[in-house]
Amino acid sequence: MSDRRVVVTGVGVISGLGNSTSEFAENLFAGRSSIDDIESVDMSTFRFKKAAEVKSFVPEDHFNEQQLTIMMRFSQFALVSAREAVVDSGIEWTEESTDRTAVVTGAGSGGLTDLDFEWDELYGQKRTRPRPLTVAKAMSNAGASHISMEYGITGPTYTTTSACSSSSHAMGLAFWHVRQGLVDAAITGGSETPIAYGNLKAWEGMRVVSQDTCRPFSRDRSGMILGEGGAMFLFETLENAKKRGAKVYAEIAGFGMSADAHHITMPSSDGAANAIRKSLKDAAIEVEKIGYINAHGTATQANDPMESDAINKVFGEHTARVAVSSTKSLHGHTLGAAGAIEAAATILALDRGVLPPTANFTELDPECRIDVIANQSREKKIEAAISNSFAFGGLNAALVFKRFDG
Repeated sequence: MSDRRVVVTGVGVISGLGNSTSEFAENLFAGRSSIDDIESVDMSTFRFKKAAEVKSFVPEDHFNEQQLTIMMRFSQFALVSAREAVVDSGIEWTEESTDRTAVVTGAGSGGLTDLDFEWDELYGQKRTRPRPLTVAKAMSNAGASHISMEYGITGPTYTTTSACSSSSHAMGLAFWHVRQGLVDAAITGGSETPIAYGNLKAWEGMRVVSQDTCRPFSRDRSGMILGEGGAMFLFETLENAKKRGAKVYAEIAGFGMSADAHHITMPSSDGAANAIRKSLKDAAIEVEKIGYINAHGTATQANDPMESDAINKVFGEHTARVAVSSTKSLHGHTLGAAGAIEAAATILALDRGVLPPTANFTELDPECRIDVIANQSREKKIEAAISNSFAFGGLNAALVFKRFDG
């Protein structure tokens, strides 16, 4: 393993909490939930009505007519957040640097939103000639490809698809690529647009979506709330960041992943704990150094006690001194983009010395033996934090970030 240190020098976010990192941060730390009535889909036949949609996003403000013909909404989110991260980092591209940069993104399902219209025309309206670029627009790697083409990046470029762990897997692999010397920098993160009629109906069938709101770790929680958006980052070596005089938000120190090998939808605390332990080992950091966990925290009956148990298994007596929040209560569960958006929350928490809250919290579930940051942010400087992602299929990922003090 290389001893190259890897840092985050650029952050870009688009979500229900706002269409930029600054808007996202303002609403995140203020605890303003973006969960509201769904406006983009006719919800008259649904049991649930709410999600965390991206509002006031006008594609024409970001893309020309030619780009819009070949980009679905999830790709637009990927590229918009990547542009913000690149500008934020201040990096300047050269022929050498573009070949020494990777693009690694996560997406759970690709272009679900736009495919709904395609299938309606094909099956409902009996249209016999689908649009010729449907495959290229909807493929899960489209976001990564558009980022690569935008900047002329010719290094490793690909997409991971592992449901709700997609973005965390992407960021972890990007981190390892930079640390091991395969590349010197990476644009990494993820995007997802699950607010589509057919997909919402599929989630309704699972009976895990709340009819009112998302209240993770609460005794009276009633399920998850879907969200959409994307987040991208510029990872690079600390050496290069110092040479450029770049602002460093945080250091990414470790990555761990595991599989439950247990059940397609019921999570295992042993598998989750395994990923967290591996991330700590990879970071060469003691459990006592972790002061905050951005939990997967879906507010489903199965996930929250499982995750709390996993945290207790790993941290033992130190669990009581680890603050925990689920920011899904603010920006919804963005599925394949969840790890990226929650990593943004974790990185900003380390940079600002403020820990974001779990919104809508009422009373702690006795089965969730953790210190939940309830409803209001906590001002607290911490040394290191973990961001958890656990996916259907039992696929787990954990990222360790450290505060950067120069």
